[in-house]
Amino acid sequence: MSDALLSPDQPMTTQEVVEWTKKLNYGTWRYQKSWNPMHIVDAEGCYFTDANGKRYLDFSAQLMCSNLGHKNAAVIKAIADQAQKLAYIMPSYATDARVELSRLLLEVLPEGITKFFFTTSGTEANEAAFKIARMYTGKTKIIARYRSYHGSTMASIAATGDPRRWAMEPGGKGQGFLFAPEVNCYKCPIKHTYPECGIACADYLEHMIENESDVAAVIVEPVVGTNGVLVPPKEYFPKLREICDRRGVLLIADEVMSGWGRTGEWFAVDHWGVKPDILVTAKGITSAYVPLGLCATTGKIAEYFEDHFFAHGHTYEAHPITLAPAVAAIREMQRLNLINRAKEVGAYLGEKLKALKPKHPSIGEVRGLGMFWAIELVRDQEKKTPFNTKQDKVDGKATVVDQVAAEMLKRGVSIQAWISHFVIAPPLIIEKAEIDTAVDALDQALAIADKAL
Repeated sequence: MSDALLSPDQPMTTQEVVEWTKKLNYGTWRYQKSWNPMHIVDAEGCYFTDANGKRYLDFSAQLMCSNLGHKNAAVIKAIADQAQKLAYIMPSYATDARVELSRLLLEVLPEGITKFFFTTSGTEANEAAFKIARMYTGKTKIIARYRSYHGSTMASIAATGDPRRWAMEPGGKGQGFLFAPEVNCYKCPIKHTYPECGIACADYLEHMIENESDVAAVIVEPVVGTNGVLVPPKEYFPKLREICDRRGVLLIADEVMSGWGRTGEWFAVDHWGVKPDILVTAKGITSAYVPLGLCATTGKIAEYFEDHFFAHGHTYEAHPITLAPAVAAIREMQRLNLINRAKEVGAYLGEKLKALKPKHPSIGEVRGLGMFWAIELVRDQEKKTPFNTKQDKVDGKATVVDQVAAEMLKRGVSIQAWISHFVIAPPLIIEKAEIDTAVDALDQALAIADKAL
């Protein structure tokens, strides 16, 4: 490749765009030698288009974030209008966009969550949550769960239970993070059976709190995202809330992925009527049109900082161009009635996915809520043995789910795969006919997994 290719007067071919991307950029969470990125030039509705003009149905809303789909006119207009009006001002000033979004958040967030710190990503929002929890309680330790992902910055990756943390070790305990068993009734990590267990995973978490000296908070994804769309039984969150209250521990809900209508409620905690002390979110807040994260706390926590130093901040906090499109995105969700739509169309999606299990011996479980689903692949249905392990992923081995996803891409459907399952979370605007198309492609591609048995 010649440096002359960088001239703006000399358009690059798709091959050159891909080669320069690989040469100059890092591909995330992968061995670099295996990265061969597709050149994408357009996206609209539930589809994105490559440089050859081929369209792909976006069956996972990119990284489970493009809830409104692509090219929503109202959100795009909000970005352009805000850029013309006020592109940037430092966070110590008040702005119209800041107040408008903050007041709108009071309409959709769980009752009692009333004070906001804006960031530019979910991982930064979690960093803020950890700092706030430690400042407020005067304690240091935070309990997370093994099947979890909370972000890529240092504290957030230390709080992450999945193998993406391993390269950063010692990360967890070195930064005051401890890990509890996840809620996984399909394959319980502590070998219990629901409902006879009495929600033993919550009891185990309380046992940890009791035997640690200074636990500040527990952080959970109400519905676990990348690590399997694990939906807890109805008793779990009320019990966890009661444990945290009784033990004087804050409850942090990481709704980066599960928020903004994804599960058929504004936020997943709404399904169980539980109010966290701190709620963290990002992704769907702007439908990923611009990077925005939110760390939101109760009024009680906010009152503490009236007379105590709030030791956190950054240059892009409350950046006007990130806030205005969030207002537009929330209003679009309200206008299009996407919360109810996620319930209704999500139920249709769930039934279509569940119908695949009797046809494919490689499917271990189909689970989900609203427009948020997972299909777990197994080598043995009875033993629930996965095709691949976490170590396989870290070692860069080709996984069965990746092979199935690659076959689906050939068929014009994009789906997110992770270790042994697919995360199915299409834009909330998807039509039933588009779901039929995507599920049909999945049905055919699963022949690869069935053959691998």
